[in-house]
Amino acid sequence: MERGTTSPPALASTAELTAAVEEARDAVRASFEQFCLMAGLASLAQMLEEDAMALAGAPHARAADKPGYRWGRARGSLGFHGGKVEMERPRVRSKTTGKELALPSWKEAAEAGWLEQWAMSLMLMNVATRKVGRAVRLPEAGVPSEAGSGLSKSAVSRRFKALTQARLDEWMASDLSGLDLLVIQIDGLHMDDTLLMLGAVGIDADGRKHPLGVVEGATENAATVQALLDNLVDRGLDPEVCRLFIVDGAKALTKAIRRTFGADIPIQRCQIHKARNITERIDPKLHAAVRRALRQAWEMDDADKAERLLRNLARRLELEAPGVSKSILEGLDEILTVIRLGLPPELRRSLASTNIIESMNAVIRQVCRNVKRWRDAKMALRWTAAGMLEAAKGFRRLKAYKQLPVLKAALLRPREADPTTAVDQAPEAA
Repeated sequence: MERGTTSPPALASTAELTAAVEEARDAVRASFEQFCLMAGLASLAQMLEEDAMALAGAPHARAADKPGYRWGRARGSLGFHGGKVEMERPRVRSKTTGKELALPSWKEAAEAGWLEQWAMSLMLMNVATRKVGRAVRLPEAGVPSEAGSGLSKSAVSRRFKALTQARLDEWMASDLSGLDLLVIQIDGLHMDDTLLMLGAVGIDADGRKHPLGVVEGATENAATVQALLDNLVDRGLDPEVCRLFIVDGAKALTKAIRRTFGADIPIQRCQIHKARNITERIDPKLHAAVRRALRQAWEMDDADKAERLLRNLARRLELEAPGVSKSILEGLDEILTVIRLGLPPELRRSLASTNIIESMNAVIRQVCRNVKRWRDAKMALRWTAAGMLEAAKGFRRLKAYKQLPVLKAALLRPREADPTTAVDQAPEAA
């Protein structure tokens, strides 16, 4: 019959083992980041040694069947948690050329681009460049942001600038011909008194939203809008295809759109902007009645009846607010475009305003809120493009996407009736 031992030596060894395990656990808890770093570096060191074995064989051994030979060791830096750490790697040279052979594991780790990704991600979350070191390293965990670790505000700024410029160049040269776009929203965002970013967002036949492009300008004039439209056309947006454009009411937008895509292109003015512009200019006691009349017109299925209702509203306001009365009549056809197209009420609510691009602009403002001064338009373009691509991560499918075939059929009708009016072949000079 076996019996468990209770001798003092056995008990002592068990207690010591338990204490050692607890001590190791405490060390891991106290410096888990350091533990993870060392474990990762140890794994990478093993991978580098395996690469050297494959290229040159074991140390101090002659490997005739290998393409290289060992040439000592060297120290280098790799990206880690937004900064850099140093480690040693074996060196291998080619037997034929005498040049150094790259170790696949080291090359992959060095070219991963994680430093730029960390910098961009943190700055898009409004972490200031001077605080990135505190955000990615825990001094009490034994991985401090020492000098040369690449966590200074200038180093982080350089990485962010390089990656955002590369993303901007790639995005603004991307091909749009593969997108079956039915709707395009265009709106401007003022960065300061003399700098405006004009952006475009498209909605495809599946209801998915895509940021399309951005250009800079001093104001939302026809030349700025034309530059944006020309960029979209150059990248594959077919001007012969009829699409619904949604704008905030600026005349320059309408002028450039019709010059590029045809005089018969359907343009919807934002009903929310229109209602706001009307109510802000009239006596507060009239707000409820005017809003009620506008809401009734927006919800009608008959565009002619809706137009009569708005004309009656303009007549009622002619004495008390003649300027507002003219504002209601100005661009009346474009206010009711979604009704004239015969769209279902749910789809009309989604496409009667510029809410989609306004939501994207709100994300851009949030991303750019730490910028105190715009040095130049190129800097503003990089930040705006980064904000647009960040907003795209949160884009959801259009609520009424199942009704988009109705819009697609409605857009084909005018062009099928008179295809010669598709695009103005002799546009006037901007």
